[in-house]
Amino acid sequence: MAHSITTLAASFKRHYVQLLPPQVIDDACRQAGHRWRKRRFDPAATIYLFLLQILHGNTAILHLRHLSGAAINAAAYCKARMRLSLGVFEALLDCSAAVASAGCEPLLRSMRIFLVDATSSLAPDTPSIRKLFEQPANLKPGCGYPMAKVLALLDAASGAILRGLICSLYVHEASNVWGLHPRLRPGDLLVGDRAFGTYVHLVLLQMRGVFGLFRVYQNQKVDFRAGRRPGGKGRPTSRFVRKLGKWDQLVQWVKPQQRPKWMSRKQFDALPAMMLVREVRYRLEARGQRTRLVTIVTTLLDPALYPAETIAHLYGLRWQIETHFGQLKTTMKMSRLKCQTAIGVKKELLMYFIVYNLICRVIRDAARQQEAELRRISFIDALRWLASARIGQTLAVLALIPLRPDRHEPRVIKYLKYRYRTMTKPRAILKKRPYRYGGKIK
Repeated sequence: MAHSITTLAASFKRHYVQLLPPQVIDDACRQAGHRWRKRRFDPAATIYLFLLQILHGNTAILHLRHLSGAAINAAAYCKARMRLSLGVFEALLDCSAAVASAGCEPLLRSMRIFLVDATSSLAPDTPSIRKLFEQPANLKPGCGYPMAKVLALLDAASGAILRGLICSLYVHEASNVWGLHPRLRPGDLLVGDRAFGTYVHLVLLQMRGVFGLFRVYQNQKVDFRAGRRPGGKGRPTSRFVRKLGKWDQLVQWVKPQQRPKWMSRKQFDALPAMMLVREVRYRLEARGQRTRLVTIVTTLLDPALYPAETIAHLYGLRWQIETHFGQLKTTMKMSRLKCQTAIGVKKELLMYFIVYNLICRVIRDAARQQEAELRRISFIDALRWLASARIGQTLAVLALIPLRPDRHEPRVIKYLKYRYRTMTKPRAILKKRPYRYGGKIK
């Protein structure tokens, strides 16, 4: 009866309530223009239940009554989540990113470094989701799951996710990356893979005063011979300016003739005809590396402030985002979503990012307390502590990951849990003759 009289949010005594207080949730709702009345599933109670659900591996709603110690009506809880607008989750993501990155020292002088990349997650195969998200092209209709792609912007110092743009599987990252630019300030550095190392993207960053550092786009020809002539078959279109080292040079990239589909003709015509960039190449000597030579394009032009070794180190930070995505998809089980509507899938992904940022804050506090590097703190141990810690509970000594430099493992699976045949026809057809299509592969 106590939970029917008082708000459900008041019954939460978990540590994450301190990191994301009810007042912050109410302010996020007002910022998003959300209006609500006093009820059992108010915004704070709904967010805390959603947060608790994600912390426990996106567990079933029926499990929440055991985790929260309160009777949870599944239908009422789902309706409460549906009432919250997408803007509420975006505002809470901003708050959680500020909590996670507060007090983190820059990795390079006073420059803020950000990482950008995309990942995808399986979504339920419902009509609402199929309208927005697509399934892989090699699967027949009705035989696969739609996939939601997320283009994420991360803080390299703290690992916090600042923004996530959710789109269909076959929308290229370069057509959406401009939506992340408002999160950057003049003097920041954006690091990404070759999908973002295009002329148009570098110019857009330069117009904002933001530095870019990317792997060279696969169609861009690079030649480090001094005095070379531009143009011709197999030759680069860039114009040589100055040699800075054996594999280090300043060149002028020429504006491409073909306009990107996502950019209007007026915007494309306003771009400058040329831009000065720096091309750097370095060799990977570690065993197990698939790529031996890496070619970088960057707008960090000063070789005295940013020598070639620093450029290589900065691009090496890009691989951190693969670790972050692995923690989200494998440890937190974001690889497969549960919401049955397209807007619900977006909210679910944003809630994953909010929870991830709160875990990053716990890792940062543990690193300071244990005087260890952030990367040495066990992510799964921090997740387990946050899922069970109460308000006022002292942060436990978290497990440290041993240092294993240059460790490489083959990307293979040893244990196959199931060996059933792959679905090649819609389920309605298979159910008519189950004896023909069923059974295990011997």
